[in-house]
Amino acid sequence: MLILASRSPQRRTILERLGVSFEVVVSDAPELASGDPIEVASENALRKARAVHQARGGGSGLVVLGADTIVVFDGRVFGKPADEDDARRMLGALSGRSHLVVGAMALISGDGEHRVSATTQVRFRTIDARMLDWYIATGEWRERAGAYAIQGAGTALVRELDGEYENVVGLPLAKLLDIYPQLLGS
Repeated sequence: MLILASRSPQRRTILERLGVSFEVVVSDAPELASGDPIEVASENALRKARAVHQARGGGSGLVVLGADTIVVFDGRVFGKPADEDDARRMLGALSGRSHLVVGAMALISGDGEHRVSATTQVRFRTIDARMLDWYIATGEWRERAGAYAIQGAGTALVRELDGEYENVVGLPLAKLLDIYPQLLGS
């Protein structure tokens, strides 16, 4: 049985869509917020997985998946916005420009610890004041890295992607299957 060490409903939805059996155990492991983006996401994913693995007794039969997603623009990490003004600032900066979404996962199982990451380049359309007001009013930006959710109304902000869509949603499925091919049989 897979344990997902995440509170993300998007990650749950991806696994449910595949018919995977899993349990959710939320990790409150402290997260890094700055540094090399791939290392930050990878370390955060590992911290979450380790915390849940340890909380569950650390047995070799446990399979725990931790994940983290961050948005990187102009060398800066855009985490979850603190408030509406912060969301407006982030979305305004991303307007008409490209940014990277870095997704990382850590899987702890009887085979040890495995970490993978994926990057997807996302280019936003130019967001005028009317569109920005509309998107902010949806409230969807709350608790979202980079202040948007591509799987919801935030899809209207995106012009194009180069990379895996599921990575932007929150779980780079192609990379997950590389480190855990048994996923589809669980």
